[in-house]
Amino acid sequence: MCGIISYCGKRPAIPILIDGLKRLEYRGYDSAGLSTVDNNKMVTIKTVGKVAKLENKTAGIQNSSTFGIAHTRWATHGKPSEINAHPQSDCTNKISVVHNGIIENYLELREELQKKGHRFKSQTDTEVVAHLIEDNYEDDLEVAILKTVERLVGTFGLAIIHSDFDHRVFIVKRGSPIIIGIGDDEYFAASDSNALAPYTHKMIYLSDDEFAVLNSNKYYIKNMKNQILEKKIEILEEDDYQVDKKGFEHYMLKEIFEQPESIKNAFRGRIIINEGVSKLGGLEPVVDRLKDIKKMIIISCGTSYHAGLVGRYIFESLTELDIEIELASEFRYRRLKLDEDVAVLAISQSGETADTLAAIKEAKRKGALLLGIVNAVGTSIAQITDAGVYNHAGPEIGVASTKIYTSQLVILTLMALFIGRYQSISFSEGNEILCALKKLPDQVKDILKNDNQIKKIASKYSGYNDFLYIGRLYNYPTAMEGALKLKEISYIHAEGYPAGEMKHGPISLIDENFPTIAIVPIDSTYDKMINNVHEIKARNGKILSITNEKAEKIKKLSDDFICVPQTIPILQPILNIIPLQLFAYYVAREKGCDIDKPRNLAKSVTVE
Repeated sequence: MCGIISYCGKRPAIPILIDGLKRLEYRGYDSAGLSTVDNNKMVTIKTVGKVAKLENKTAGIQNSSTFGIAHTRWATHGKPSEINAHPQSDCTNKISVVHNGIIENYLELREELQKKGHRFKSQTDTEVVAHLIEDNYEDDLEVAILKTVERLVGTFGLAIIHSDFDHRVFIVKRGSPIIIGIGDDEYFAASDSNALAPYTHKMIYLSDDEFAVLNSNKYYIKNMKNQILEKKIEILEEDDYQVDKKGFEHYMLKEIFEQPESIKNAFRGRIIINEGVSKLGGLEPVVDRLKDIKKMIIISCGTSYHAGLVGRYIFESLTELDIEIELASEFRYRRLKLDEDVAVLAISQSGETADTLAAIKEAKRKGALLLGIVNAVGTSIAQITDAGVYNHAGPEIGVASTKIYTSQLVILTLMALFIGRYQSISFSEGNEILCALKKLPDQVKDILKNDNQIKKIASKYSGYNDFLYIGRLYNYPTAMEGALKLKEISYIHAEGYPAGEMKHGPISLIDENFPTIAIVPIDSTYDKMINNVHEIKARNGKILSITNEKAEKIKKLSDDFICVPQTIPILQPILNIIPLQLFAYYVAREKGCDIDKPRNLAKSVTVE
């Protein structure tokens, strides 16, 4: 949930490390620090707060080092403080370590090392890594690191330097992303390719239990048996690095407005209209197994879980599969029969979500077919799964996911159609779905044209402290996602509920100070949603409805309404969520919140 950047080359290290940290700020953090070696001495500078404070502390420092490591920390063990910030060091201050993830057995290791005389300064789990390397070091630092890793239980991406080893950066990966960047006689390592954007497009994605050594003129990668590995160099496209705001006030707003293009990218080259089928090259290697599966379990977290909830309805509509949806964090606690006629579909924006990774590893042990939907090539989930589909949505910097969510819904529709056409879905049904998909980008543009109207409505409602979001069928998950967006960035309490459950508890909360956002498209649930709105109005509740232009009944009942274009029911959630994203954004803006970097949240959740 934090960021790592490392450099080894011929240029001054500190400016590159600071720039890399700035490019990782969107991931969420509470402190920052860096270490370099200057004149054979470890130099570590740390601060609580923003990278800008760290930059100020390094300004004017005479430091000729051309290699180093840096980190932005999101606190797990120990409160935010300079002592707990990374890098962490050993007793001699010769070893410096930055770490993403969690060392689960750190207390046991700490007690063992303290008995040997090691002196700990911080409350972090990371510090045990530095002391354990010190304890294991005899005459070969690589062997000491490998011995240390053997003792660690948990997930980690590690970057390590030692003041006695000039121009050497040591990298280890297990369960937390680390990418190696290949430059011209210079090498980088980072937890996210965005940090490396200005320097190189050549990347190597480390797999679990791989160990890299970077020097100023070479690099090599080993496994935990100390054997040299040959790894493929991936060339990232320019589009994968477009992280500027392009004139928008926030990344989140830019990403909301990018959805016509990101939706188009999700189906571009993947639909064959005249055959009524979707073409998903990422699933072709397992198509024979897909034809035989009887059950699919969708696992995901957060916004991706809401996409999975919509996906359950889509798959049930288009396929003959039994569908389950499970929070990845709870998946391992269930006693499930998973075998070769079961597929487990993991959905993750980052491709590194720790709970989702743990869940698919459990599914792999039990023999299920593993599928994935991720946005980034080379991520851990992409490596572990048997097959999958990439979003191709480009970088999403805002912590609150927007364009990835709608992209996931498009891909879930394509996957369901891909399987359904081998079952009972007809050509005409498939053709109708694909034609409706092609219209989505222009329909989203029409919604975005109403940006000012949504801004005014958000201003009107920004003073309320509580919201209820309700919907049915495909739009019950939309209600949950809309509520999550408001919570994430404005810190307002909001609950997403299936409308039929409202009378089983939440209706007791309704009064003139507790508005409801009702998602009421013209579909099979329309009349029942009207009844739910009547129940709210009878208790003096205010109604903001998301509906279609011809829905006169709900418009008359509503205090305010936002109209969106109408499409086929399985795709309507894609259009309905857009005004809810904008509503959340403008409420948060009205309240002066840090929209792209909301408190306590991180973009990539790499701890369980």
